[in-house]
Amino acid sequence: MTTWTPDELTAIADADELQIAPRRDDGQLSKPVTIWVVRDGDDLYVRSYRGAGAAWFRGTQVRHEGHVQAGGVDKDVSFAAETDPAVNDQVDAAYRAKYGGPYVDAMVAAGVRATTLKLVPR
Repeated sequence: MTTWTPDELTAIADADELQIAPRRDDGQLSKPVTIWVVRDGDDLYVRSYRGAGAAWFRGTQVRHEGHVQAGGVDKDVSFAAETDPAVNDQVDAAYRAKYGGPYVDAMVAAGVRATTLKLVPR
C-alpha cells in the first residue's frame, strides 16, 4: 500500500480546502468539487457536508478512486470508507480543531459522519 509522504500530509492538512474528483465508470475524472479535509496521524479524511446524496460522494462509490489537489499536492487516490467509531471520533475532533465555527456541527452529525472517507494515495 502506498503512503503519504510527510510533506504531502502536511501540505494537504494545512490547506483550507481540497479539490476532489472521483473517477467515473468510463475512467474519466468528474469535475472537481471543493471540500474540507482533515488529518489524523498519517491519514487524511474527507466527509460529505450534504451526506450520502451529494453527487461527488456518490461518485466516490462508483470506482472508489479519483484525484485530489490541495496545498500544491496533485495526487491520484483511492477512497476507503471509514466505519471505525474510534477513528470517526478522532476525525470529528480534527474537524472541530481545524474548522470550528458555525458549520462544523454539521460535519460531525451522524448522517455526515457516515460518509467519512480515508484518502489513500495511489
